[in-house]
Amino acid sequence: MSTNLKHQSKTVTQGPERAPHRAMLKAMGLKDKEIGQPFIGIASTWNEATPCNITLHDQAENIKKSVAKQGGTPREFTAISVSDGIAMGHEGMKASLVSREIIADSVELMMRAHCYDALVGIAGCDKSLPGMMMAMLRLNLPSIFLYGGTIMPGKYEGKDITLVEVYEAVGKHNVGSITDKELYEIESTACPGAGSCGGQFTANTMACVAEAIGIALPGSSSYPAIDPKREKVHEAYGKVIMALLKENIKPRDIMTKKAFENAARIVACTGGSTNAVLHLPAMAHEAGMKFTIEEIENIFHATPYFVDLKPGGRYVAYDVHRIGGVPVILKALLDAGLLHGDCLTVSGKTMKENLKDVKFPQNQDVMLSPGKPLSQSGGLKILKGNLAPDGAVIKVAGLKKLIHAGPAKIFNSEQDCFHAIINKKIKPGDVIVIRYEGPKGGPGMREMLSVTAALYGQGLGTECALITDGRFSGGTRGLMAGHISPEAYVGGPIALINDGDTIEIDAEKGTISVGLNDNELKQRKQKWQPRKPNYTSGVLAKYAKLVGSAKDGAITNYSLLEEKVPVNSLK
Repeated sequence: MSTNLKHQSKTVTQGPERAPHRAMLKAMGLKDKEIGQPFIGIASTWNEATPCNITLHDQAENIKKSVAKQGGTPREFTAISVSDGIAMGHEGMKASLVSREIIADSVELMMRAHCYDALVGIAGCDKSLPGMMMAMLRLNLPSIFLYGGTIMPGKYEGKDITLVEVYEAVGKHNVGSITDKELYEIESTACPGAGSCGGQFTANTMACVAEAIGIALPGSSSYPAIDPKREKVHEAYGKVIMALLKENIKPRDIMTKKAFENAARIVACTGGSTNAVLHLPAMAHEAGMKFTIEEIENIFHATPYFVDLKPGGRYVAYDVHRIGGVPVILKALLDAGLLHGDCLTVSGKTMKENLKDVKFPQNQDVMLSPGKPLSQSGGLKILKGNLAPDGAVIKVAGLKKLIHAGPAKIFNSEQDCFHAIINKKIKPGDVIVIRYEGPKGGPGMREMLSVTAALYGQGLGTECALITDGRFSGGTRGLMAGHISPEAYVGGPIALINDGDTIEIDAEKGTISVGLNDNELKQRKQKWQPRKPNYTSGVLAKYAKLVGSAKDGAITNYSLLEEKVPVNSLK
């Protein structure tokens, strides 16, 4: 039976002409029996760059054992992964979003080159999750995704803390509200071991997406990275990938338009990362469909925010695991009529069937009832106006102040803005503008956590607003609008504003505008001069030439949307 499942791998293992190929496989210790079985790619983003990924090789080893027990031949390989936390606040952050494409590309190339029959993808740090799922959709081979797991919360003065509190402590230290010793204690306790950053930041947001969209097993995404009970998940993954191969269930059978709507629901109700507004359209594009920011906005608007997670709330990802994991959130959405229960999942069952025995957890306040939420609409908001005709995104989860108007204080790079904050040049009421940090302009659309956290640490987080054509970390909080589109580098309105122009953000109405009429903007556009690229060679220069607008997910095969070229799966 296993031989009949070698839909791809027979290309490199069967027939007299493949003797050289088999010789190389035998050099790695494979016997005839193993060569005759289906080949299962076990892809991870393991590396020693970040605690998010440090356990992934060990997790891959456990899954390989399970695959072998089920009659498959596992073949492990790795892709890169950039540590957003360590790359933050300097030029290295320009590599972060680029890495999403490189992860997807490298997994695709490995699977195509070696003709593997199915894929288990394991990822930890932020961009590695959507990158791995994009590869699955692109290849459209039987696939299953596993999140490497969250970090356990740190403890400081009896409270749970995350990496974000360390960034905010830098701002507090800068204004003298904490001592050198206190800063050292915070940095030494915030990250107690392996796993991805602990709040509802990008990694945990996209882990929730993986379950909601059906490509991860129910309950698999909430286990901490160091939890020994993950081994039962690894055992299940080996069984399920072989079942998917036998049933020929593929990612595009699972990740349908309805499934993407389910994914947007869980982002909204958990107050998830603004980066999801980039990743969901990019993933949908790999499936040959559009999932626009307007569609996402409609879902956000109609979804209550009822899971009380950091950075806007009180709890961390481990607390979600403690009350029953992602399935309890999905069941609450389903019972409220906010989830498509008929979507197929990697379990072979529908979402509704997966959730039939899940009960709402009692005696806890991590998750409220959708009928009595923290707010009636989701934790993210899409903004539009004459400053962002193609849209911007803001996280409103936990915000009390949703409207701000003030004078623009303009910076043409993140570094210039950070230096101004550290040198205490930002005043209450200012609207900070960081531009030329978009997908093309940066290039790479840097995250601004160092900037936003420093503002909060100085006590200015609720006194100022910040807008950028770059991105924010999932850990950012405050009246901070990112993904301003069109970006400054292509002459978007954000490139035309001057210091002192009045900018108004209204996150209740969903608007963002500058106090200039159309005629004034037109005159300024005529005088505007494009900037020279920051890089003229290497991967960042190549990325800048290929990447499209943030409104479409900052994808690098942007022309496919214009030309309506079908996305072909592996053949």
